[in-house]
Amino acid sequence: MISATEVGIEVGDVVLAGDLVTPEDAIGVVVFAHGTGSSRHSPRNRFVAETLNRARIGTFLMDLLTREEEVYDRATGELRFNIELLANRLIAAIDWLRSGPAASLRLGLFGASTGAAAALIAAAERPEDIAAVVSRGGRPDLAGSALQRVRAPTLLIVGSLDRVVLELNQQALEQLRAEKQLVVVTGATHLFEEPGALEEVARLATEWFSRHFAGGDAVQ
Repeated sequence: MISATEVGIEVGDVVLAGDLVTPEDAIGVVVFAHGTGSSRHSPRNRFVAETLNRARIGTFLMDLLTREEEVYDRATGELRFNIELLANRLIAAIDWLRSGPAASLRLGLFGASTGAAAALIAAAERPEDIAAVVSRGGRPDLAGSALQRVRAPTLLIVGSLDRVVLELNQQALEQLRAEKQLVVVTGATHLFEEPGALEEVARLATEWFSRHFAGGDAVQ
C-alpha cells in the first residue's frame, strides 16, 4: 500500500507545494530537488521516484519556486541559479519532514542540474539528517566550498555525451571528502532521453539509497 499526499510548506513568506509518497514499511524518504526551469512535475524525476517507491523508498517532490517566481525566472533566468535560495528551501523541507512525516526514517536527497548543488549544500548543513545523496546530470560544482563539508555518501550520475557537465562533475568529485562515486552512463546526453538511459539512472539511484539507508556498501 502506498500513501500519497499533496502538501504545502511555509518557507518565509512563501508556500511551496510538494507531493509526498510513502510506501508501507518505507525504509526512508528521498527529497527531490529539480533542475533548471523544472518543477515537481518533472517526468524524469517522477520516473525515478516511482522506481524508488517500488523499492519501499518514500519520495517527496517539491517545487523550489512559487508559480509567480517561475514566471519571473522564465523571463530572467535569475532564480534557477540562486543556489543559496534553492538550498535554503530544500533545508526547510528536510526540517519539515524531520518534524513529523519522516521523523524516524532515514532521508536522502536526489538533485538534478542546479538542484544537485542545492542538495549538496543542504546535505552539508544537515549532516545528521541526510544519509545519502544522488545527482543526475547535476552541477555539483555550484555547491562551492560546501562540497568539502558533505558527510553523506554521494553518487554522481552523468551521461557520457554530456561532456561539459561530466568534466565539472569530475572536478567536483575531487572536492568531496565523503564516500563518493561517479558513474558515467554510456551514450547518454544531459536529459538521459536515450533508450534505457533513465532506467539506468533509476536503477543506480535505487541501489544507492537502498544500501545506504540500510548502512550497506556503495554501488558497483
